[in-house]
Amino acid sequence: MRAKDLLGRNGEALAADFLENQGMRIVDRNWRCRDGEIDIVAIEGNTLVVAEVKTRKSLDYGHPFEAVGATKLARLYRLSSLWCREHDLKALRRRIDVVSVIDSGFGEPFLEHLRGVL
Repeated sequence: MRAKDLLGRNGEALAADFLENQGMRIVDRNWRCRDGEIDIVAIEGNTLVVAEVKTRKSLDYGHPFEAVGATKLARLYRLSSLWCREHDLKALRRRIDVVSVIDSGFGEPFLEHLRGVL
């Protein structure tokens, strides 16, 4: 596995643990369809949370949050609809969150969580 892919996979695992520690229940990870992928699907109360995870080794190329623009957010919202349809969920509210992971490989990774980006 390429180093970049391993970094991303580790970041997603850290983010899933982080979200669970915040009281969310993870119900799916790396869900894919022909239109794209959702990193993490979680339930918080009566809200379906779709979490995009961005992992970097440093801030040399900007903050991970900067990599999630309007086009990506719109795609995630569409994907959340497809996920709900596939899993026959209609009554839940939906929210898009973004989790940033900075993991230099030295010391503890640093995570930030933006709730309700869309």
